[in-house]
Amino acid sequence: MSEPFNTWQARFEKLRSNKLFEGVVISIIVISALVIGAKTYEETSRIEQWLLYLDIAVTVFFLIEILIRMAAERNLVSFFKKGWNVFDFLIVTASLIPMDDSEMVLLARLLRIFRVLRLVSMIPELQMLLGALVKSIPRMGYVVLLMFIIFYIYAALGSFLFHNVDDFLWGNISVAMLTLFRIATFEDWTDVMYATQEVYTWSWIYYLTFIFLTAFIFLNMMIGIVLDVMQKESAQMELDSGEGDSAQLQSLRSDVHTLKAQLDRMEAAMVHNGTSSTISDQADQPKTESPRTGSAKTGPAKIDLPGKK
Repeated sequence: MSEPFNTWQARFEKLRSNKLFEGVVISIIVISALVIGAKTYEETSRIEQWLLYLDIAVTVFFLIEILIRMAAERNLVSFFKKGWNVFDFLIVTASLIPMDDSEMVLLARLLRIFRVLRLVSMIPELQMLLGALVKSIPRMGYVVLLMFIIFYIYAALGSFLFHNVDDFLWGNISVAMLTLFRIATFEDWTDVMYATQEVYTWSWIYYLTFIFLTAFIFLNMMIGIVLDVMQKESAQMELDSGEGDSAQLQSLRSDVHTLKAQLDRMEAAMVHNGTSSTISDQADQPKTESPRTGSAKTGPAKIDLPGKK
């Protein structure tokens, strides 16, 4: 790439990373949301033209902002590799739909509503929360399945036991499940319980056990799953940013692995040098004669036998 291109790309990248620029973008997103909300009031009909001009200005700003972010990338393909960048690009492109055409006004307004979601792409903490919520859905599915089983069992029991008390609330299993959902959300559940207690005195056991299972146990299980995923997402975000306890722990682990590898290499080198020295010492050691009286050249030693002179 040419030097002027790299210079301009570096300038755009610096502008994109500027905190003041990010604050301006967030402020414009909030203004865009306020403009959308203001159009729902009849009192704003007299300033409708001004709101239209403001909406056009916001759209132009978003277009310039997305072009700056694209120019800040060294490769345009890398811009579209991030899901939030693709989302922002689609929202900004859809905002260019003119609102003069009566058939496209509703579609254009609906698409402009989604510009508020750009706050998520601008604030990393919101991305973490949304990512944790999405990743916790598969694990929450099993809790929902178990909750449905509990609802079904209690709905069948309630339909069999209380249909003669109030057929409107307990007439069949589907209506009974709606009634149980009302009880689980604490919407006038005491009125339902008192109505059945007039006929069945011990019916309070039915309601209290159901509320204990659904409102306390299952709700806390849902919250626990979301908090667990959020903790993992937060640790991953700290690791990616190089800040926080997770990043420090990862850095310490990396340093420990590096030191261990160096110690292993030093130990291997010492063992290798020690073996070489032992072999060298054995090679340099002079040969010693065997403890004999004679030598090979002089022949065997003369031995005097007893009784012989």
